[in-house]
Amino acid sequence: MNFTNSITKHIVKLVGLLKSEEELQEVLKRKFTKKEYKTFIAFEEGKNIDEIKLLLREEDEEKIQKTYQTAIKKLNQEVFKRELVEL
Repeated sequence: MNFTNSITKHIVKLVGLLKSEEELQEVLKRKFTKKEYKTFIAFEEGKNIDEIKLLLREEDEEKIQKTYQTAIKKLNQEVFKRELVEL
């Protein structure tokens, strides 16, 4: 999975260059909850909703969508964005 493309696609205003792929993955793992991380990765890899339900052991599609939207909101927080860019 290409973390740079996935993150750039969702961030509204990004100032600076993103870190390397490995560093981006570490930041995402640290800042997201386990469920948010798994949901974000699954959606970005193009998995369908049934595969995501199995992965998360969650039956409610609405909860899965809400978790994904929460992850996107977190990505756009200034504190989060500062950790994603190189100084």
